[in-house]
Amino acid sequence: MSLDILTVSALNFYIKSIIDQDINLSNVFVEGEISNFKNHYSSGHLYFSIKDENSVIKCVMFNRAASRLKFVPENSMKVIVRGKVSVYDRDGQYQIYCEDMQPLGAGALALAFEQLKTKLSNEGLFDANTKRSLPTSVKRIAVVTSNTGAAIRDIISVSQRRNPLVELVVCPVLVQGVGAADSMVKMLDKIYSCDKFDVIIIGRGGGSIEDLWCFNDEKLIRKLYESPIPVVSAVGHETDFTLCDFVCDLRAPTPSAAAEIAVPDVCSKISDVNKLSRRLSELCLNLINRMFERLDRALDSKVFVSSANAFSSKSEQLIGIQKRLRDLAYLTYSNHQNKTNILLKKLESLNPISIMSRGFSIASNEDGIISNVDKLKPDSKINIRFTNGTAECKVLNVLKE
Repeated sequence: MSLDILTVSALNFYIKSIIDQDINLSNVFVEGEISNFKNHYSSGHLYFSIKDENSVIKCVMFNRAASRLKFVPENSMKVIVRGKVSVYDRDGQYQIYCEDMQPLGAGALALAFEQLKTKLSNEGLFDANTKRSLPTSVKRIAVVTSNTGAAIRDIISVSQRRNPLVELVVCPVLVQGVGAADSMVKMLDKIYSCDKFDVIIIGRGGGSIEDLWCFNDEKLIRKLYESPIPVVSAVGHETDFTLCDFVCDLRAPTPSAAAEIAVPDVCSKISDVNKLSRRLSELCLNLINRMFERLDRALDSKVFVSSANAFSSKSEQLIGIQKRLRDLAYLTYSNHQNKTNILLKKLESLNPISIMSRGFSIASNEDGIISNVDKLKPDSKINIRFTNGTAECKVLNVLKE
């Protein structure tokens, strides 16, 4: 009787071929708890097991599939894996070759958000004592966002209403999808190197967690933490939160609110100056009145009354001196008041709103305020700002004088 003797390799290969041909094992979903997790950082492959109360099975997820994960697997994490069951010939070990993995009880993006938030928070990137206040005097703002979205239009509109003299520099970037985070990191490097801005606004309009996910990118968060100037986060709507909101110096609920925060209101500044001027006038007048009261008390004292006869020859001189003192005090007050009024008139003349009320207006486009016709081209669109609103216009022709 002849026997068919197999090698170990042949037997393992035979078993592997049987399992590989089973259609029921070609795409399985298996729930279990991760154990013996190993991340081979050099290759990017993940090796682990999943287990339940009674059994355990080995798993492998190669770099191609692992790179698509939105979260970091950990031991004791309950997951659902999808893949095919096959045999590793060398060890005769059957295992699951995973193509996808999802955490149980929480979405992958939500879990990834919490994992990265905890990591960066432990490193101190979100500490409140590192936050900076915005400067009181702002001349130039870098706006890092898409140049075609509604967010930039809202920011420009609010900025021109609050202070037309503040220059907005639009720094166009991708704000969604593959490459968006890298686009923003490169733009921030350019802004940091030029040292020309007082404030940075970074953001976009609202969207789903997937749309806003680039604002949770670790490279972007670390780059924002390195900013040499204050940064205002304006990502999404009021209920949207990203890691960008935690690392920036200030968080605005909307892009419009970011402009309200970053751009000083020129009208309120003028009002503050007027209040200070009135207060200064009141203080000067009170000081003069107190000096007069002291003088009157001194003249009514016994030393002057009882000595009236002795100094009768000097009484007229004393009255004259008193009159000159009063006149000099009122003259000093009047001079200060006149100087204050002159300064207020000069300040008012510099107020762009006052200038515009005399028939002037401010022309601007996406690049900022238009100071001469060299910046204009026929058929280009411009905005003309009046005291009570803005007109969107189209240039028909350019005549240079």
